Amino acid sequence: MRARLRGPVSRLSRLLRLSLPAALLFAAACGGPAREDGGGGASSPPGFPVTVDNCGVETVYERPPRRAVTLNQHVTEIMLALGLEKSMAGTGYLDDEVLPAYREAYDGIDVIADEYPSYETLLAAEPDFVYGGFASAFEEGRGRDALAGAGIDSYLSLEECADPPVTVDLLDREIRTVAEVFGVPRRAEKLLGEAHATLAAVREAVAGAEPAEVFVYDSGDKTAFTAGGAGIGNEIIRRAGGRNVFADVGKPFGDVSFEQVAARAPDVVVIYDYGDRSVADKKRFLLSHPALQDVPAIRNERFAVLPLSATVLGVRVPEGVDSLARQLHPDLFR
Repeated sequence: MRARLRGPVSRLSRLLRLSLPAALLFAAACGGPAREDGGGGASSPPGFPVTVDNCGVETVYERPPRRAVTLNQHVTEIMLALGLEKSMAGTGYLDDEVLPAYREAYDGIDVIADEYPSYETLLAAEPDFVYGGFASAFEEGRGRDALAGAGIDSYLSLEECADPPVTVDLLDREIRTVAEVFGVPRRAEKLLGEAHATLAAVREAVAGAEPAEVFVYDSGDKTAFTAGGAGIGNEIIRRAGGRNVFADVGKPFGDVSFEQVAARAPDVVVIYDYGDRSVADKKRFLLSHPALQDVPAIRNERFAVLPLSATVLGVRVPEGVDSLARQLHPDLFR
């Protein structure tokens, strides 16, 4: 599920280092995000400085970032949901289509790479802030120390460094922290209010239902790459009225054998939809696998589907819970 990184490790370019002062001057001329106080580019905007300890990296923000680059779809969509597209200088790495509500805003942002950019390409976007959804966003020469040395702040999705289990509380914290960094805290509260209304409606609908035994199939032929108990995917299953048969895997994702899948006899297989391998192809593979023929979900051909972007720490989590609940318990939503 995680991105496969490509290309040689990049080294810090002297030329790109020298270009940073010009980048900062350009950013100052462009103006910052549309702040909630309606103020201009004051040196100390209301609510600043903001100090954030993110996955062991402490950063003091004297003002909102003006040229953010996002790497990975779920963090891009957090920025767009907060109305911060004018503060974005670039983006990279989609797993599937951007939500229709954000498409127009997304189309106005430079896509600097189809997957992860090289370090040189990243610096060429002249960012002052890089927001990564997975730890792999800061590999292959794009390390947080290297960015800091070039005068660029960085932020990593909290799911990548949180103590398990990851719950919706962490999503609240992620969205509130990003909104605080960009000086738009009221937007976070509005967004979270809508998210919790959706979650509350699902909770009421599935209350008292017998949990469905769920196996997540992300990918894999020799072994199955599945959702463990430490990530938001496990929380999505629980809130949707399911029970993750591999909740005892102490990571957000992990490999298990198909014999282990058979032994745990799931009622439903949840397929994560992304990349070049279609849902139909994944179903065909599972239905024909000799080790799975006696599994109830395979015997009854009970499948549910979620886009990958709805199964990580982002604004699609409530939508993912609602969609999965309707697939696990269709009778409760008629």
